[in-house]
Amino acid sequence: MTGRDAVDAAGDILRGKTVMITGASSGIGAAAARLFAARGATVTLMARREKELRSLADEIGTEGGRALVAVGDVTAPEDVRRAVSRTVEEFGRLDAAFNNAGWGSIGTPLHETDDAVFRQIMDVNVQGVWNCLKHQIPVMLRQGHGAIVNTCSTAGSFATGAIAPYVAAKHAVLGLTKAAAAEYGERGIRVNALMVGSTRTELMESAMELVPELEKASVARAVQRRLADPMEVAQAAVWLCSDQASFVTGAGMAVDGGCSAV
Repeated sequence: MTGRDAVDAAGDILRGKTVMITGASSGIGAAAARLFAARGATVTLMARREKELRSLADEIGTEGGRALVAVGDVTAPEDVRRAVSRTVEEFGRLDAAFNNAGWGSIGTPLHETDDAVFRQIMDVNVQGVWNCLKHQIPVMLRQGHGAIVNTCSTAGSFATGAIAPYVAAKHAVLGLTKAAAAEYGERGIRVNALMVGSTRTELMESAMELVPELEKASVARAVQRRLADPMEVAQAAVWLCSDQASFVTGAGMAVDGGCSAV
């Protein structure tokens, strides 16, 4: 099941819950926002692009949902703190978070990769998740419960041909996920990661335009021989944030079309 069919499927497994989603202006984040709302959650949408966020929030509102727009950059701790605070002020709680914001670039040999590219990849993918965890966890500790899902990648478990900084960053995201799960599991907070394979997002489409052979190489790595639809990744995030996944924590769930199986 892909695309709109997933949104229309029956089920409100997140009814009454509030979820914060980063990287929500496009791709996996936007798909997740629609699906979380369709499953009954109120959502906070965080990203840097205000126009896209407001359009998405209006769409969710038209469908009968509630969405708060929190424009900000996950690499800025104050922006994340403000988004979490506004969520609690508006909805009174924060039950779950999908820390999805990430960034990568076209493959370059390690010795030719610019230091600025390394810093930006680490800032968005690692510092961004760190900032989110730092501000989301205290709220969940006060509530006595919470579920967090961090978007990782197949690059978080093995080198995929992506540039070295991205592989290093996603390994760090998986490490943070496991460490947080171990530290807060007895206090009611579950933390998991999605090990996402190549997905047909706006960013991926742009990359494939620049490097035409990228799509063929990406498809060849997946045993299903296709790219993921963003909604397929969103489905996994919704399940991990729901009570249906109550005994799942510290996991790196593969959503990669079988890429990690071979």
